[in-house]
Amino acid sequence: MLWTLEELGLAYDLVKLPFPPRWRQPDYLATNPLGTIPYFEDGPARMTESAAICEYLAVKHGAGTLAVAPDEADFGAWLNWLHHGEATLTFPQTLVFRYLTLEKPENRNPKVAADYLKWFLARTALAEATLSDGRDWLCAGRFTVADISVGYALLFAETLGHLDQVGPHLRALWTRLQTRDGFHRAKAAQAA
Repeated sequence: MLWTLEELGLAYDLVKLPFPPRWRQPDYLATNPLGTIPYFEDGPARMTESAAICEYLAVKHGAGTLAVAPDEADFGAWLNWLHHGEATLTFPQTLVFRYLTLEKPENRNPKVAADYLKWFLARTALAEATLSDGRDWLCAGRFTVADISVGYALLFAETLGHLDQVGPHLRALWTRLQTRDGFHRAKAAQAA
């Protein structure tokens, strides 16, 4: 979401919370009963799903720059990649993270983490195959929030130390994504 905001050049107020906020800042539950991050507000919109927030921003505020319109041939591919990044690639990594890092030492389970890592790696095959034809971006011949969504999963893989296990086309995508000014601005905003 932060990366999307930066790509679009939108003004925002960023509130950083201790992770996980539902345990470390219980008053946050009054704002977001799920206690999850991100949480996003824009006028009457209240949103908690990362990919949905990126889609919302691209469609509502992007003036066609990060979205693919319904009348474009790659509209379905755009939606699929946008949600694939979060639901298919990021989800299993959250369980790797949980069972290797977040749980109390006595509850950690390297076997479960290893199983979910295999799940993640197996699910990178579609993106790897899609990018194997020489394209720079996942759909529509241009950078979109679908690339941000899949890119976040690659960032997570790098953070967890298993990016080297994904295919060369996905690693090349990650290299391209890291050259974007919006990515650098988002990293700076997060660090500030």
